[in-house]
Amino acid sequence: MQAQAQAVADGLVASLTAQLAEGGEAVLDASALTQFDSSALAVILACRRAVLGKGAQLRVTGLPDRAQALAKVYGLSALLH
Repeated sequence: MQAQAQAVADGLVASLTAQLAEGGEAVLDASALTQFDSSALAVILACRRAVLGKGAQLRVTGLPDRAQALAKVYGLSALLH
């Protein structure tokens, strides 16, 4: 993962794990994604791994249709729902 993507992932992970103090599910709102590629999916998956590592679940909301299509191409759809 590129350094910039890693920095974004680290920030999101910190935010998501803070949510976990409130319950067993973290929610990642991806509706602001307007430009994305496989690195955006890598960031989401890094967040998912971190949340799962805390024994919780990650729910991704608002993932744009094009990002969902890209996830399907990579075989990741089931992991993001």
